[in-house]
This record gives sequence, structure tokens and C-alpha cells, in this order.
Amino acid sequence: MHIGIILDGNRRFAKKNKQQPWKGHEEGAKNVEALLNWCKELDIKEITLYAFSVENFKRSKEEVNFLMKLFEKEFSRLGKDRRIKENKIKIKFIGERKLLNKKLQEIMKELEEKTKDYDNYQINFAVAYGGRQEILAAVKKLLRERKQINEENFKKSLWLEDDVDLIIRTGGERRTSNFLPWQSVYSEWIFFDKMWPEFTKEDLKNAIEEFENRERRFGK
Repeated sequence: MHIGIILDGNRRFAKKNKQQPWKGHEEGAKNVEALLNWCKELDIKEITLYAFSVENFKRSKEEVNFLMKLFEKEFSRLGKDRRIKENKIKIKFIGERKLLNKKLQEIMKELEEKTKDYDNYQINFAVAYGGRQEILAAVKKLLRERKQINEENFKKSLWLEDDVDLIIRTGGERRTSNFLPWQSVYSEWIFFDKMWPEFTKEDLKNAIEEFENRERRFGK
């Protein structure tokens, strides 16, 4: 099962608790760490986390810089997390890497290289990601390589090839926000009013249960 999660509501969580906005991002990062355990317990083989969109660069310079430092810290820590090796978790990053600072790009590349042969589980982090940008990049790649533009070649040219079964969005919004437009054409969507730092393992279990009770027609 492949689950995508839009990690929304960190700033509103901080505001609700009368904290500075960056405290919400820190709490959100802690919940991602907990999520790794939940996915193993629930035997979720692949997750894609929408951590930072291309549009998020429009936020204040102070907040963007804080988030980049937080990514550096958390991805470096993830590289040393014993759970990654013990459970053979492959890490992949999707997005416009050229928009990120060199240090963060190096950390991401090193983590991907370190886990490239793991195949029990997979975590995809969408950082500086945009679905339209991914589609344009795929078209340019096919043209550059002079390959026939068909569904099979196009899919292989995307940053993320795998389709998503279920997408969860926290934070109360009911938008797709440029997240995996190609991979999500037949995804089931579930929206939570809870902010991401408030999301629990029980919420994840409930979402999976609802997903399993839905009839997926795939256009039939």
C-alpha cells in the first residue's frame, strides 16, 4: 500500500498554542519521526510526504531559512537512524533540488545513495515539489532523450513512478495543492481537520479502514 500525506497545519498548530510559527514545524518533524514507527506497525510499504512545495518559497525569508535548516537537521538525523538499516527502508527525494542549498542537496544525495538497495519499505520526501513542475520536467526529459511520448515512457520519466492508493491531508483544507497530479488520478482522498502535529496513529488506522471500505472502480 502506498500512502501520500500532505503535512498541513504546522503554523496554525503553533498559533493555536500561542507559539512562534517555527515551533509548529518542529512539532511536525517530531510527528514524522513517530510516523515511521506507525507505518512499520501497520505494514505500509511506501509513503510519500509533502514536506515543502515550490510555492512555499513565497513565504518569508526567515521561515524558509528556518525550514531549510530543519530539513538539514532532520535528514542528517534520519541517515543515522538505526531503523532505516534494520528495516531496509529506501529513502527518495522528489522535487526541484536545484532550488535548495548545496548542503541540503548533498545530505539528500548521500541518504539516497546509502539506502538505494533497500527494498522492504520506501519513504519519499517531496521537497521543493510541484506536480506541474514534475510533469513539465518529464516532458522535457523525453524530448531531450528523443524518446516516444507514451504513457509508459512518461511514467518512467517522472520524479516518482509509483501510483498512490490513499492520500491524507491534515489541516482542514480540501485542496490537492499540486501534489502528485499524475500518480493520484485514482487515489482515494481523506481530509482531516486536525493539524499535522495533532495527527495520531489511531487517525492513520481510521483512514486506512475507511480506504479499505471504499469501492475503487478505476473508471469501470
